[in-house]
Amino acid sequence: MTARGERAAEWIYRGVWAVLAGWFRVPSGPPTPPALAGEVVQAFRPAPGYLRYLKFIFWILLLLIDVAIIVPWLIVCFIQPVVGAIIAIPVWILAVAPDIIAYVGLHLRYDTTWYALTDRSLFIRRGLWVIHETTITYENIQNATIHQGPLQRYFGIANLEVRTAGGGGHGPGKHGGGGGGHLGLLEGITDAERIRDLIMERARRSRSAGLGDEHDHREPGPAAITGWTPAHVEALREILARARRLPGPRPAP
Repeated sequence: MTARGERAAEWIYRGVWAVLAGWFRVPSGPPTPPALAGEVVQAFRPAPGYLRYLKFIFWILLLLIDVAIIVPWLIVCFIQPVVGAIIAIPVWILAVAPDIIAYVGLHLRYDTTWYALTDRSLFIRRGLWVIHETTITYENIQNATIHQGPLQRYFGIANLEVRTAGGGGHGPGKHGGGGGGHLGLLEGITDAERIRDLIMERARRSRSAGLGDEHDHREPGPAAITGWTPAHVEALREILARARRLPGPRPAP
């Protein structure tokens, strides 16, 4: 598509977006997940390169589909000109209408996708007709993985998958994996490594949560709780044994 055609399509889409956003009451701004007083909320959306990536794939698929529709019609026009003239309008509607719908759809996908990081959780929001909101608390995060294909590298973007061990996601976000786990997908971001490291650092900090050594979470024994040593426990047992040998009512075990 030429630059002038791209600007015209963008202008038309902005009008469509304004109408749809009003009809479906789509939030126009970034998400505001619950946060404590003074807590920092980092809200961001996919990078502009993600929209260019979607458009590139769109135009490749559009070209293949339109060729599959128009070439047979041209053959019909060559063999049966009258039949070709009769079916011309339906053929062009079939070729063009899905293109317009798909073009608007990929823009809507981009404009309705938001991510947010708080000090306690990751928040993902996407959707127009039905808005899906997913919250993943850091303490439930098992791992975070970056996926980047050759075409994504060309556009300078990557996907970040955040997987929980189970029960860490709320809402009908993107799910995956077995064992009751959930999958949070951050698509089309430019600084995937920084965000991954930030999420995993907060996950480690959340799991350690004041326990001191984040690598050793074993339950403390009775001696650690009471301060008694094994010698104290042995002395108490000896006192109990002597008390049971005394005349009169015997102490309960």
